[in-house]
Amino acid sequence: MTVTGDGGKRPHRFGTHLLLVMLLVTLPMIGLISAQDYQEVEGVLIAEERLLREQTEKSVMQSIHLVDAGMKLFDNTLNHELQDGFGPFIAEYERAGRDPGAMDLSRVQKELGGDTDLYIINASGVIEYTTYPPDLGLDFRGIPSFYDRITEIRLGDAFVADRILTEPASGRLRKYAYMPSPDHRYLFELGLICSAIETDRFDPQYQTLKKDLMQLNPALEEIRIFDCYGRLVNVTDSEGPTDPAVINPVALAIFEEKEGRTMTDPVTGRSIRYIFVDLSTPDYPSDTSRVVELIYTTVPLDARLTEMWFTHVLVAVFASLIACCIAFPVSRRITRPIQEIVDDVNTIARGDLEHQIRISTGTEFTHLEESIGAMVNSLKGNIERLRASEETTREYSTRLSDLVRERTADLEESGQTAALYLDIMVHDINNANTIAIGYTRFLIDALEGERQEEARKMLSRLEQSSGIIGSITTLREARESGAALTRVDLDRIIRTQIANHPAIRIRYGGQPVEVLADDLLFEVFTNLLGNAEKFGGRDVEITIRVEERDGEVLVSVEDDGPGIPDTMKNSLFGRFQRGEGALTGAGLGLYICRMLIERYGGSIRADDRVAGRPEYGTAIHFSLPKAPEE
Repeated sequence: MTVTGDGGKRPHRFGTHLLLVMLLVTLPMIGLISAQDYQEVEGVLIAEERLLREQTEKSVMQSIHLVDAGMKLFDNTLNHELQDGFGPFIAEYERAGRDPGAMDLSRVQKELGGDTDLYIINASGVIEYTTYPPDLGLDFRGIPSFYDRITEIRLGDAFVADRILTEPASGRLRKYAYMPSPDHRYLFELGLICSAIETDRFDPQYQTLKKDLMQLNPALEEIRIFDCYGRLVNVTDSEGPTDPAVINPVALAIFEEKEGRTMTDPVTGRSIRYIFVDLSTPDYPSDTSRVVELIYTTVPLDARLTEMWFTHVLVAVFASLIACCIAFPVSRRITRPIQEIVDDVNTIARGDLEHQIRISTGTEFTHLEESIGAMVNSLKGNIERLRASEETTREYSTRLSDLVRERTADLEESGQTAALYLDIMVHDINNANTIAIGYTRFLIDALEGERQEEARKMLSRLEQSSGIIGSITTLREARESGAALTRVDLDRIIRTQIANHPAIRIRYGGQPVEVLADDLLFEVFTNLLGNAEKFGGRDVEITIRVEERDGEVLVSVEDDGPGIPDTMKNSLFGRFQRGEGALTGAGLGLYICRMLIERYGGSIRADDRVAGRPEYGTAIHFSLPKAPEE
């Protein structure tokens, strides 16, 4: 089956359209299902990645807390040894007359066994004297919380043990303890270096933690742990002690804010997660809290997402190919009965009305074929009836053509006769009126008194009759003229009409402007000026205004006569519409004006010279199309 297009377009098969429709429905559905499935898989992978990161961070915090708990157990075993060491320290302070500069700290260090360093911290929080030169001059005011705590200890009377800490310069583990001087001017500090055996047992290397977590989370690239100073804590055996001058500003800021932070680098595909592990306790001056830096990479996740995307694309392409393979035979099976019906109908359309429609499977197709057969039988009957009535129609058509020709000839003859009568009336009546007007004017000059007045009235009626004849002539010329509009000098026509009315005052200050009109344009001004003079008398004053606006010319003819009532303004330009009073004419003058203006493509209306005051005079406004620039 084909569909015939308009304008010479190539016909298209219905089967092709059906196949395209099936593909346009199936392929987007396959694409939509694949896209939705990919989005679900993407969401699952991202959620798994997020959950794995959360588990990694929880494991880091739990492991650091476990290491810190073990360190606390080791701390308590050294408290008694350090408390006994303050006896020789204070004795030397008393021997030197409480002058730290006179104390022999080296002798006291040897007395304590040589593995303990001595520190004297002044009231400003600065290590003023020590047996450990790298810490000489260390100012604790940079750590406000720690400075407040050691100041509290210096002003008290109790022995206070601190935590085991990693020494910044050497990386060794050292146990610290504090005791105020008897005069509370200084704070004495002892730093016991842990033995090698103790260091092996309790040094928090975190090496095992790092290996386990990186095996658990493939996206984890690196783990680094920082202390309260923002310095890197030794993570593996291969990494040496951290230089105290090297400080991570981000880790230091997180330690001060005590809140985690996440930073992402889209260029490298890395995500850096900082976690604050709070290990502080009110029992110890030092804060052993840690800042853990976890460096993740999105490369494994991106690789999995890319793999899933390619998989979904391949599945969608494969499904589309299968859909195409299925759609073709299905469309052929659906359109085959229709094609058979189309072939049969085409055979019948070529004139073989006896051709039988083939019966196909399917109830709908069977009903369609039966309906087509019934339609063909009905068509046979209609053709016979049409042939029978064709001759009758031809006879009626012949008689109607003859009748139309007769009526047309009669109308043409009637029109010519009417035109002849009109020419005779216009010519002969106008000649008679002209002669009568001449004799009447002679009588007016010859008579006096009442008879002279009667002669004047007769002259007025004769002039009115002549005006009617002139109006009829103008109407006839306007209706029969089929000439195109031409360029007309509006200014010249206005000035000519003003010259034809020397007895009345007319104000006009226009300038040359050309409009589209014909030779009858002067009749508009003849009628308007004549009406103003007739109804306003010889004392009337007329003003003509011309204005150019938006491709047209607006003309106003205003007078200060008796004006036009509002009830007559809308019907004033109608055919045979007369005014009120004794001076009314035949009612054709303004009708001629409207007919000519509308023929030129303009409009005309009547208005008050003074808005809202009809008794102050009339203003006739009309528009004319402006002639285009040459």
